[in-house]
Amino acid sequence: MSATVSFEVPSPRGPQSVTVDYARVGRGEPLLLLHGIGHHRQVWDPVVDILAAERDVISVDLPGFGASPGLPDSLSYDLATTTAVFAAFCEAMELDRPHAVGNSLGGLIALELGREKLVRSVTALSPAGFWSEAERRYAFGVLLAMRHISRRLPVPLVEQLSRSAAGRTVLTSTIYARPGRRSPEAVVAETLALARATGFDQTLRAGRTVQFADDIPGIPVTVAWGARDRLLVRRQGVRAKQIIPRARLVRLPGCGHCPMNDDPALVARVILDGSR
Repeated sequence: MSATVSFEVPSPRGPQSVTVDYARVGRGEPLLLLHGIGHHRQVWDPVVDILAAERDVISVDLPGFGASPGLPDSLSYDLATTTAVFAAFCEAMELDRPHAVGNSLGGLIALELGREKLVRSVTALSPAGFWSEAERRYAFGVLLAMRHISRRLPVPLVEQLSRSAAGRTVLTSTIYARPGRRSPEAVVAETLALARATGFDQTLRAGRTVQFADDIPGIPVTVAWGARDRLLVRRQGVRAKQIIPRARLVRLPGCGHCPMNDDPALVARVILDGSR
């Protein structure tokens, strides 16, 4: 069951109200799940039940994605603002330094929360921000193409394609190494989430100058990369290890950019091990 919470975030024009949609399940230490650009919190569904056996799992829709409304006009979609949003979210939810887990953009946000010492551990799955300029341009080009296609495809065609493994491959093979494993309903929902994401364009624009360049001393950090990631190539994980030398770097065999669907058991184990 999803719920919403509203809270205030500082801005040059004074405090601004932000609303975030989330789901919460399980018990144990709090674990915050952050998805990537154009996605929604349901991308974590393959691992949530495994995690919830040992953690209090809070999966969220980033502002302007999924069921969360966009940010007020006075707030930008840059990394500093998004970090402030989730700091305020944790305060509103009375989460005392949760473990942070993120994929892609969500991984970058999780790392920034770790850099600010707002969380007790970080697990980043194919996080953004460790690219070369050429790799960033490539990834953004792919994302823009995916967004364009999702907005052009009629919903009945998306539904028709989702009914076969071949059709699900057409729709999602950029982010999943094993797209046939994704359910038809999930593929339709995430295609529509990408098409309807009000925060997509501003978030992508804000990411043009993003480069994660700081170590994160004092808390456990895991960086995991799908061996078959076609969006953010896996050599970026080596760069992440160079920047955060104490980080545990994990290779995810047979996994793509969103590995939660490709190998839920492996990814859940990496997350649980990284959040002890």
